[in-house]
Amino acid sequence: MNVRGVPRALVLGLLGAAMVLAGCQTGGSGDTRSGDVPEGPGKAGELRILAGSELSDLQPILEQAKEKTGVAVHFEFVGTLDGVQRVLDGQTKDKFDAVWFPSNRYLSLHPEAAGKTKTETKIMTSPVVLGMASSKASQLGWGPGSKVTWSDIAKAAGEQKFTYGMTNPAASNSGFSALVGVAAALSGTGAALEQGDVDKVGPGLQKFFSAQKLTAGSSGWLADEFAARASGGKPGVKVDGVINYESVLLTLNAAKKVPEPLTLIYPTDGVVTADYPLTLLSTASDEVADGYRKLADYLRTPDVQREIMAQTHRRPAIPQVKPTAEFGASTLVELPFPAKVDVVNGLIDTYFDKLRRPARTVYVLDVSGSMDGDRIESLRSALVTLTGASDTIAGRFQRFHSREEITLLPFDSGPHSPQAFVVPERKPEEVLGQIKSAAEALEPGGDTAVFDSVLAAFDELAKAPAGDFATSVVVMTDGESNHGADSSQFWTRHALLPPALKNVPIFTVLFGEGNTDEMKELASRTGGRAFDAREGSLEAAFREIRGYQ
Repeated sequence: MNVRGVPRALVLGLLGAAMVLAGCQTGGSGDTRSGDVPEGPGKAGELRILAGSELSDLQPILEQAKEKTGVAVHFEFVGTLDGVQRVLDGQTKDKFDAVWFPSNRYLSLHPEAAGKTKTETKIMTSPVVLGMASSKASQLGWGPGSKVTWSDIAKAAGEQKFTYGMTNPAASNSGFSALVGVAAALSGTGAALEQGDVDKVGPGLQKFFSAQKLTAGSSGWLADEFAARASGGKPGVKVDGVINYESVLLTLNAAKKVPEPLTLIYPTDGVVTADYPLTLLSTASDEVADGYRKLADYLRTPDVQREIMAQTHRRPAIPQVKPTAEFGASTLVELPFPAKVDVVNGLIDTYFDKLRRPARTVYVLDVSGSMDGDRIESLRSALVTLTGASDTIAGRFQRFHSREEITLLPFDSGPHSPQAFVVPERKPEEVLGQIKSAAEALEPGGDTAVFDSVLAAFDELAKAPAGDFATSVVVMTDGESNHGADSSQFWTRHALLPPALKNVPIFTVLFGEGNTDEMKELASRTGGRAFDAREGSLEAAFREIRGYQ
């Protein structure tokens, strides 16, 4: 049954990957906030945009744009691949007038995308590069201006000369771009990747990803987590560098968020660049299209391009404005993007199934009496989705992958017997089916012993065999702990854990009437993150967490 350890009883763990509704933030004026997007036919003077979450930093510029053009922007933020799915499915009709992703490359590979968009306008650019603590970069001979290739980086990574963080390629465009870029560079063909090239560069990619010790579902959280760990302000394993947008790395330096400046390394064999095309959807009315043109033209004026560059550290999109001195390489080699969607999908599958460190996760799942009814059904459905039941882009990449260790620990008045699964590299269907059955067998009843159950999760991790895993604990509860250890007792016992276990992050799901403060504390004090499912679905929250594993 691929169950390891002592008798294990029901349930599966959770999560959901990829196409994450990444970090929705609320703006101050109401014009550029996420959510509250007006539905129905579009109106003149408004532009409803489905956008990448990092574009929240454009809010001041868009507020100025409203004064100059009369066009108010309403944002809803989303992960790129999730956004692509919504466009392909027609879910943007009467909801959005435009999309604004870091890139339209993946969207354009899908035949179903034909006719979904009208016009795209590039507003700014930012390559995905490696930022490294300056002392480590000097130690490796990679100081400013050094000629370093992705092959050099992969070789040093394989020799464990440095460690780094990168976002999950199925959750964030920066990680997606890095994966495509490194594979294209290592292939050495100078042409768009084919599936045979992916197989050929597998050993080099394995070396490269052996040094990845931090992952995240969004570029912003990755940068903040890297900086907090580097400065000693947060628990968790410190890494030497981070792969991210140039703009994010320059922002870290400008804000002095890291103990020492980052040296930005621009591989001489090329990069993949985000070009942020503001894209009008084909369903937009003529009146809305007129507003789109006004906004796009305004954002490409030289003065505004300079302002974008100064405020967001992204490069200008027009030749009249030259990048300032902070941008380390004036001329960049752009690596070719794959021309076939099957190649891109195959590359991402290879990353999860063969290249990255496998995940080892204990899912601590509330099945107390308060979960009866729709709540337990939502939990079952979210977990079943992770076994590959969905045929969406998200479903393809959010499933449990080969080599993962999944321990399901349901609880009510106390922790149940855990049930563990290892997804095999070949023919995973049987194990995924067992997980599905365990999820469907969940039944509610009893009180809520949150902290005893989280401690039981660490007991399980202590029994696990050694190995290089991305280890985490996920906690989902809809109520306040009312049985067993309290928060204070938990932290007393947590402090006695071995260092390796103390560094295991806890990701929590805020749901129902759960104690928000205690759940946020569990996440923040362990280097994890809290995800809010109180106004959304459990499935969306689990998918978002999946990007951090």
